[in-house]
Amino acid sequence: MSPTLASASAPPLTPSDLAWRVVGLLNLYRLLVPLVLLAMQSFAGPGWGLATARPKLFVGACIAYFTAAVLLIIARRLQWSSLRIVALVNAIVDALAIGLILYASGGVASGLAVLVVLPVLALTVLAGRRDALLIAAVAALAVLVQQVFVGVIDAASASDYVTAGYIGGVVFLVALAMWPVANRLRESEALVRRQELDLANMAQLSQYIVQHLRESILVIDAQDRIRLINESAAQILGDRSAYPDALVGEASPRLLFVLESWRQGAGSIGGASSAVQTFVAADGARVIRAHFAPLGVMTPGPLLIFLEDTSLIEERVQHVKLAALGRLSASIAHEIRNPVGAMSHAGQLLAESPNLGGEDRRLTQIIRSNADRVSGIIESVQRLSRREEARVEPLSLAAWTEEFHEEFCETMQWPRTRLTMSGNAEVDVRVDPNQLRQIVWNLCENALKHAVKDDPDQGVEIRYGRMSSNARPFLEVAERGGGVAPEHAERIFEPFYSGGRGTGLGLFLARELAQANGATLLQEARAGGGSVFRLVFADPRRWEVS
Repeated sequence: MSPTLASASAPPLTPSDLAWRVVGLLNLYRLLVPLVLLAMQSFAGPGWGLATARPKLFVGACIAYFTAAVLLIIARRLQWSSLRIVALVNAIVDALAIGLILYASGGVASGLAVLVVLPVLALTVLAGRRDALLIAAVAALAVLVQQVFVGVIDAASASDYVTAGYIGGVVFLVALAMWPVANRLRESEALVRRQELDLANMAQLSQYIVQHLRESILVIDAQDRIRLINESAAQILGDRSAYPDALVGEASPRLLFVLESWRQGAGSIGGASSAVQTFVAADGARVIRAHFAPLGVMTPGPLLIFLEDTSLIEERVQHVKLAALGRLSASIAHEIRNPVGAMSHAGQLLAESPNLGGEDRRLTQIIRSNADRVSGIIESVQRLSRREEARVEPLSLAAWTEEFHEEFCETMQWPRTRLTMSGNAEVDVRVDPNQLRQIVWNLCENALKHAVKDDPDQGVEIRYGRMSSNARPFLEVAERGGGVAPEHAERIFEPFYSGGRGTGLGLFLARELAQANGATLLQEARAGGGSVFRLVFADPRRWEVS
């Protein structure tokens, strides 16, 4: 036997679960025995029942035993400091009560001495070897002492001393035989307690690791119910709705949609999905990518979900990207701008020739328009590479939007009634006004060129306010055009991706400027058709001193 196991097999200093279960069963025995004995005495008759030598004392002894059982049940609520005290107190109560009942019923001749065996058997489980022998000795002494008193009063019962001696020997044999079994039970309980402690420590360690991971993770079961979630994942899905035992669909309907799409695709065969899908966080300011990893082979089964904040990835590569664009813009400026300018100028001079026909003029117009397009690309890349650090300042969205509306409509010669504004609150933000103007101008210009076009019934809306989920300020440009296909929703912010329209740098530059101001530019499908480009700002109240 190993030293650890040997020490674990020793009786614990304080009562354990096993000890209290044994005491509970013993208390049930103490409650039933007096009731059964009183019933047997009440129905005593010829050939059956229980005849007692001292009926009044017998009734009193049974009532006292029942009362002692009730008191011991109540005393269980006390903070017992020692298991040894519990065992000895219970042994003394049983010895006195059963000894008094034996004496009242006429001694061991009544056959009730067997009542002392079960308490000794039970209490041996709680005690060490020495205490087990002590408990057996107390029980045997109680049987012998009551028999001495019976013999003093009734000389005819002197022969019962031998029977009392036999019963005392049986009690000792029971204690000795039960002790190895009790020792094995205590060893098993100690092993279970160590395993429970190890599991509890492991669970706490796992919980600590999960909660302090930088990655946002959650675990769901086959019923799409959250079983484990760390703090960062709860913030992404919404602190109020994302908690253990909540349904994923209640916490984030969009995440549930992404999950079902994954299951219908590569995830349905139990492998890792190669397609990474995105959804907007609960704060409306971050685009989140969800990665799924099955736990086990069951389908559907538990899943480990990683939530990746795409803005963090973009921040990591931003410096490298801008440096590359800077080198590219310098090369473009020296190697392309001058030839493109010469071609554009030549095309303009050629278009002024009076000898050109209609077809030749159309070709010169193509030359000039494409030269202007290349010049626009050069200018956009150079603006991006020269981008200065944002100079944020407090700004009222209501006043700024009114001023922007006036300038945009006057510059673009656009009817003011077709560029509407709305806001439900006085909202302040911290942003670079020049860069904000560049962002919103780009969004409105894109809406006019690619969504509204020449349709007189279409217009563009500029809306601002605070988001209902987290009260963060926002400004959005909404239109009723053809919208953006879901598979292109993220690609529209990639450089040089235009879908055949424009230079492909406007939205890329707008998102870069938004990030420089601590804001996020998102695109969402508009209910009823069209698109919404929403600029979600950092809340300026985070800088307020409380």
